[in-house]
Amino acid sequence: MPETFRALRALWFKLDPEYSQRITLAVLGALGKTHPFDQYLAEYFRGKLPLCPARVMGIDFPNPVGLAAGLDKNARAVDGLGALGFGFLELGTVTPLPQTGNPKKRLFRFINEEALINRMGFNNAGLNEFLKNLSGHRSHVRIGISIGKNSDVPVEEAIRDYRTCLRAVYTVTDYVAVDISSPNTTGLFELQAEPLFSRILQQLKDEQAQLAQQHGLYTPIAIKLSPDLNREEIQRIANTLMAFELDGVIATNTTRLRPGVIAGTRLASEDGGLSGRPLLKPSTEIVRQLYQHLRGSLPIIGCGGIFDPEDAWSKLCAGASLVQLYTGFAYHGPALVRRIVEDLAGRAADSGTGELAAILAAVHARISTPNPH
Repeated sequence: MPETFRALRALWFKLDPEYSQRITLAVLGALGKTHPFDQYLAEYFRGKLPLCPARVMGIDFPNPVGLAAGLDKNARAVDGLGALGFGFLELGTVTPLPQTGNPKKRLFRFINEEALINRMGFNNAGLNEFLKNLSGHRSHVRIGISIGKNSDVPVEEAIRDYRTCLRAVYTVTDYVAVDISSPNTTGLFELQAEPLFSRILQQLKDEQAQLAQQHGLYTPIAIKLSPDLNREEIQRIANTLMAFELDGVIATNTTRLRPGVIAGTRLASEDGGLSGRPLLKPSTEIVRQLYQHLRGSLPIIGCGGIFDPEDAWSKLCAGASLVQLYTGFAYHGPALVRRIVEDLAGRAADSGTGELAAILAAVHARISTPNPH
């Protein structure tokens, strides 16, 4: 870990987590828009990255390491984040109208466990401000936009908000992520259950088809799932995703469970979604189970608990084609992106094929099918 980042992290960890996150984004946003600071940002933190391309959902990514949704909710630091080496940025989650989210305090650190608990509640500035901010970015980084529903909209009417967001962002993003699994919006988890799940997929695909015809552009849609699903739910969801021909699936969101968190600690009882190291194994197991059912019919973006190159590799070996960072990035900074990309590029070079996709195809082919009993 670079000494500069180590010193900054020590300062950040003395501040309220949400406040320090807001400062970080403001600084990255300002530096990313100011020359020569944008150049310095890229050269100091990222350096020259090896090529490690990945083609997923019909999109050519410079590398398979992305930023998960939840950090830059309002597209205010795209250029700064884009300079840090990510192969793609997932922005948002954005809702049609602005909302303040849940009452503060709502973001908590487990420093010893390298974890976070959040109950932010889709706090964001709304579509209009989001699109205004995004229109000013200069970076060529690949962009995904995570969309959600406003908290005062009944879950039975959620599709109205998702369709509104899909129409608004369709032509300005490389893919759309549909968050139906955040544990911090009342009722959202229900969208993964039938009949709501099939209904929302059908209407999203109908809207996508209309927009593709209208704009002459096909923008992929990926669904973001919870790690708190059982095997039967995963099988049902996988079958439904294939039936409606979704373009991708993101596994996973944060968890309401507390894996690896010591009972009785001050923060263990805090309500909200847990992310970080304790989520690595359960989220990777969800990736594995999804892949066993999907068998490559649609790609998986693996997210949850990635703190080093081996963690990222475990996600890919379980069936993912791309990975995303959030809490690991908060704890270890931009150097983590470079370490993972260099590791994956090295694996590709050592394989003799020079292509990560070829390695993953061989690894994924060895994943066993689930036992029907």
